[in-house]
Amino acid sequence: MTVTALRDARGPYVTWEAAFPGASARDWGLARSADPAAFGPDGRWLLDFRAFLVRSTAGVTLVDTGIGPVGAPAQGWAPVPGVLPEALAAADVAPSDVDTVVLTHLHSDHCGWAVTPERAPLFPNARYVLHRDEVAWVTEPVASYVVAPLRAAGVLQVVAGETVLSALPSGERVTVIPTPGHTPGHQSVVVEGGGAQVVVTGDVLVHAVQLVSPSVSYRYEEDPELARATRMALLARDAELATPHLTEPFVRALPTGDPAHRP
Repeated sequence: MTVTALRDARGPYVTWEAAFPGASARDWGLARSADPAAFGPDGRWLLDFRAFLVRSTAGVTLVDTGIGPVGAPAQGWAPVPGVLPEALAAADVAPSDVDTVVLTHLHSDHCGWAVTPERAPLFPNARYVLHRDEVAWVTEPVASYVVAPLRAAGVLQVVAGETVLSALPSGERVTVIPTPGHTPGHQSVVVEGGGAQVVVTGDVLVHAVQLVSPSVSYRYEEDPELARATRMALLARDAELATPHLTEPFVRALPTGDPAHRP
């Protein structure tokens, strides 16, 4: 079982201080040490836009689909076009090889390659897994660009809670778990095998400042209090974290007692 990071794009966003207004000078010092490449010279946050490929004998799962092509909903703010199709090809995976696509949530930088520019599912043999609360919450233009075509094609699988996507007698397992707060129906993916665990976080964790100080809220969280509780619970797991936006795709949470973890 392997988990592979696939970078769709990298580019600047808002200033980091605007994105995390509650962070202290100490928080920023710790975050800069943890992920110096996220701090642009002009004060803007530099971030990767990343998907993750999970492969085992049980199948091929893609977690999130990046910012997408020209014309995708993220075009107004993210560096489209992304290169996810090329990244998949470099990993020796064709779109038809993917049997499950998990969308952690429906912000435009996580679902852009779910469909082609003609609004057909880009992964023709895949089910697309979304949480029920996310489908109820989604707004335009993502509702029309992503959700409606997937529903029309009959490939949308709506789940309501923790759901096992694949499992083998050896103990290898891929599970989606609800991790709400960033959006109402946000979900993360837990990959287990060989005594190890990798959690594909989605936007539970978007910047190193939330790794070193998990209580720091992100400006674009729908429910900051719930997002904070979700983040604290996820970081308490003894797991490798696969993150879409940090410079290093795989990180580990700090020990629970580390002074960087503020109450």
